[in-house]
Amino acid sequence: MDTLSQLKDELQDEYQTTRKFFEIFPEGKNDYAPHEKSMKMMPLATHIAEVFGWADTMLKTSDLDFANTDYQPKKLSTKEDLLKALDENYKLSNEALSNATEDDLNQSWALKNNGQELAKWSKYGSIRHSLNQATHHRAQLGVYYRLNDIPLPGSYGPSADYQGF
Repeated sequence: MDTLSQLKDELQDEYQTTRKFFEIFPEGKNDYAPHEKSMKMMPLATHIAEVFGWADTMLKTSDLDFANTDYQPKKLSTKEDLLKALDENYKLSNEALSNATEDDLNQSWALKNNGQELAKWSKYGSIRHSLNQATHHRAQLGVYYRLNDIPLPGSYGPSADYQGF
């Protein structure tokens, strides 16, 4: 089984679907949230764009320790910035998958906080988890769009707004 090519195909499919969602990102709605506990729309979309770079990180490291990183989420403000971040992160992960070996996917990768292991997978499992995160958060973004009467593009087939892709 060629797992790497399957992951690359899935990454590409999810990227193309996400790009359709980002292409219709509504200007002037960056701070919209459906509930006080919900993430605002632009930070949510930014997070989705960043998820597309996770495979690159996962293939090049053995873990991510939240307490020992200087990572700060990007602060994007326009649809163009969002599309650029998505494209750049997709490119990084696609290249990392192109340069990886099947054996690389068997190595361990973990999420930690100050050395305490929060979750651990094979690198294959961690990449699968990241693809699930992209899908999950894109569905959240779709709810935000729906609540703002923004017609939704199809994801895995036609949406109620469009009978085609």
